[in-house]
Amino acid sequence: MKRFVWRLQRVLDIKTSEEQTKRTELLELTERLAMTQGELLMQKRILQNVINGLTKMADSGQRIADSKKLNANKRLSEQEFFLKCSATSDDLIKKLANKVSELESAQKQKIAAVLKVKRAKEGLEKLRDEAKREFIKEQEKLEQKEMDEQATVSFARKTINDY
Repeated sequence: MKRFVWRLQRVLDIKTSEEQTKRTELLELTERLAMTQGELLMQKRILQNVINGLTKMADSGQRIADSKKLNANKRLSEQEFFLKCSATSDDLIKKLANKVSELESAQKQKIAAVLKVKRAKEGLEKLRDEAKREFIKEQEKLEQKEMDEQATVSFARKTINDY
Protein backbone atom coordinates (compact mmCIF):
# COMPACT_ATOMS: atom_id res chain seq x y z
CA MET A 1 0.00 0.00 0.00
CA LYS A 2 1.25 3.46 -0.87
CA ARG A 3 2.14 5.92 1.82
CA PHE A 4 -0.29 8.81 2.40
CA VAL A 5 1.20 12.15 1.32
CA TRP A 6 -0.85 15.30 1.73
CA ARG A 7 0.11 18.32 -0.35
CA LEU A 8 -0.94 20.85 2.30
CA GLN A 9 0.97 19.24 5.19
CA ARG A 10 3.61 21.99 5.11
CA VAL A 11 0.89 24.65 5.44
CA LEU A 12 -0.55 22.78 8.42
CA ASP A 13 2.90 22.58 10.02
CA ILE A 14 3.37 26.32 9.54
CA LYS A 15 -0.05 27.05 11.07
CA THR A 16 0.78 24.80 14.02
CA SER A 17 4.07 26.59 14.70
CA GLU A 18 2.34 29.96 14.21
CA GLU A 19 -0.28 28.99 16.77
CA GLN A 20 2.41 27.96 19.27
CA THR A 21 4.24 31.25 18.72
CA LYS A 22 1.08 33.29 19.21
CA ARG A 23 0.20 31.32 22.35
CA THR A 24 3.67 32.04 23.75
CA GLU A 25 3.26 35.75 22.96
CA LEU A 26 -0.16 35.70 24.64
CA LEU A 27 1.32 34.03 27.73
CA GLU A 28 4.09 36.66 27.96
CA LEU A 29 1.54 39.45 27.54
CA THR A 30 -0.68 37.93 30.23
CA GLU A 31 2.30 37.72 32.60
CA ARG A 32 3.15 41.39 31.96
CA LEU A 33 -0.49 42.30 32.56
CA ALA A 34 -0.56 40.39 35.86
CA MET A 35 2.67 42.06 37.01
CA THR A 36 1.35 45.51 36.10
CA GLN A 37 -1.95 44.86 37.87
CA GLY A 38 -0.03 43.69 40.95
CA GLU A 39 2.12 46.82 40.89
CA LEU A 40 -1.00 48.98 40.52
CA LEU A 41 -2.65 47.32 43.52
CA MET A 42 0.54 47.71 45.54
CA GLN A 43 0.74 51.45 44.76
CA LYS A 44 -2.92 51.91 45.68
CA ARG A 45 -2.35 50.05 48.94
CA ILE A 46 0.72 52.18 49.77
CA LEU A 47 -1.24 55.37 49.16
CA GLN A 48 -4.11 54.08 51.28
CA ASN A 49 -1.69 53.22 54.11
CA VAL A 50 -0.25 56.75 54.03
CA ILE A 51 -3.77 58.20 54.14
CA ASN A 52 -4.69 55.91 57.03
CA GLY A 53 -1.53 56.96 58.89
CA LEU A 54 -2.44 60.63 58.57
CA THR A 55 -6.00 59.97 59.68
CA LYS A 56 -4.81 58.14 62.80
CA MET A 57 -2.36 60.93 63.56
CA ALA A 58 -5.09 63.56 63.24
CA ASP A 59 -7.34 61.56 65.58
CA SER A 60 -4.61 61.16 68.18
CA GLY A 61 -3.73 64.87 67.89
CA GLN A 62 -7.29 65.84 68.73
CA ARG A 63 -7.44 63.63 71.81
CA ILE A 64 -4.26 64.80 73.46
CA ALA A 65 -4.36 68.55 73.98
CA ASP A 66 -1.03 68.77 75.82
CA SER A 67 1.08 67.40 73.03
CA LYS A 68 -0.34 69.64 70.30
CA LYS A 69 2.89 71.53 69.85
CA LEU A 70 4.95 68.34 69.64
CA ASN A 71 2.54 66.72 67.24
CA ALA A 72 2.14 69.85 65.13
CA ASN A 73 5.68 69.71 63.76
CA LYS A 74 5.46 65.99 63.21
CA ARG A 75 2.04 66.32 61.63
CA LEU A 76 3.19 69.10 59.31
CA SER A 77 6.19 67.09 58.16
CA GLU A 78 4.03 64.02 57.58
CA GLN A 79 1.43 66.06 55.72
CA GLU A 80 4.19 67.55 53.57
CA PHE A 81 5.47 64.03 52.89
CA PHE A 82 1.94 62.91 52.05
CA LEU A 83 1.38 65.76 49.60
CA LYS A 84 4.64 65.02 47.80
CA CYS A 85 4.01 61.30 47.89
CA SER A 86 0.37 61.52 46.83
CA ALA A 87 1.11 63.59 43.74
CA THR A 88 3.72 61.15 42.48
CA SER A 89 1.61 58.19 43.57
CA ASP A 90 -1.43 59.50 41.73
CA ASP A 91 0.62 60.01 38.57
CA LEU A 92 2.11 56.54 38.89
CA ILE A 93 -1.31 55.00 39.54
CA LYS A 94 -2.76 56.74 36.47
CA LYS A 95 0.16 55.56 34.32
CA LEU A 96 -0.20 52.01 35.63
CA ALA A 97 -3.97 52.08 35.05
CA ASN A 98 -3.39 53.25 31.46
CA LYS A 99 -0.77 50.55 30.97
CA VAL A 100 -3.19 47.93 32.33
CA SER A 101 -5.91 49.02 29.91
CA GLU A 102 -3.43 48.98 27.00
CA LEU A 103 -2.24 45.51 27.96
CA GLU A 104 -5.82 44.28 28.30
CA SER A 105 -6.70 45.51 24.81
CA ALA A 106 -3.49 43.97 23.44
CA GLN A 107 -4.41 40.73 25.20
CA LYS A 108 -7.84 40.73 23.55
CA GLN A 109 -6.18 41.22 20.16
CA LYS A 110 -3.73 38.38 20.82
CA ILE A 111 -6.58 36.10 21.88
CA ALA A 112 -8.41 36.92 18.65
CA ALA A 113 -5.25 36.20 16.64
CA VAL A 114 -4.71 32.87 18.43
CA LEU A 115 -8.32 31.86 17.79
CA LYS A 116 -8.06 32.82 14.12
CA VAL A 117 -4.93 30.71 13.62
CA LYS A 118 -6.46 27.86 15.64
CA ARG A 119 -9.59 27.83 13.45
CA ALA A 120 -7.46 27.82 10.29
CA LYS A 121 -5.37 24.96 11.68
CA GLU A 122 -8.45 22.97 12.65
CA GLY A 123 -9.89 23.49 9.17
CA LEU A 124 -6.67 22.19 7.62
CA GLU A 125 -6.70 19.19 9.97
CA LYS A 126 -10.25 18.36 8.87
CA LEU A 127 -9.20 18.61 5.23
CA ARG A 128 -6.24 16.32 5.93
CA ASP A 129 -8.46 13.78 7.69
CA GLU A 130 -10.91 13.81 4.78
CA ALA A 131 -8.06 13.41 2.29
CA LYS A 132 -6.63 10.53 4.31
CA ARG A 133 -10.00 8.77 4.47
CA GLU A 134 -10.40 9.24 0.72
CA PHE A 135 -6.87 7.93 0.14
CA ILE A 136 -7.52 4.84 2.26
CA LYS A 137 -10.83 4.27 0.48
CA GLU A 138 -9.10 4.47 -2.93
CA GLN A 139 -6.32 2.15 -1.77
CA GLU A 140 -8.86 -0.37 -0.53
CA LYS A 141 -10.66 -0.19 -3.91
CA LEU A 142 -7.36 -0.76 -5.72
CA GLU A 143 -6.49 -3.70 -3.47
CA GLN A 144 -9.95 -5.18 -3.97
CA LYS A 145 -9.66 -4.73 -7.74
CA GLU A 146 -6.23 -6.40 -7.66
CA MET A 147 -7.54 -9.31 -5.61
CA ASP A 148 -10.52 -9.66 -7.97
CA GLU A 149 -8.15 -9.76 -10.96
CA GLN A 150 -5.99 -12.36 -9.23
CA ALA A 151 -9.06 -14.43 -8.45
CA THR A 152 -10.26 -14.13 -12.06
CA VAL A 153 -6.85 -15.12 -13.43
CA SER A 154 -6.60 -17.97 -10.94
CA PHE A 155 -10.10 -19.18 -11.86
CA ALA A 156 -9.33 -18.88 -15.58
CA ARG A 157 -6.10 -20.89 -15.19
CA LYS A 158 -7.86 -23.52 -13.15
CA THR A 159 -10.62 -23.79 -15.74
CA ILE A 160 -8.07 -24.04 -18.57
CA ASN A 161 -6.10 -26.68 -16.69
CA ASP A 162 -9.27 -28.68 -16.03
CA TYR A 163 -10.00 -29.03 -19.78
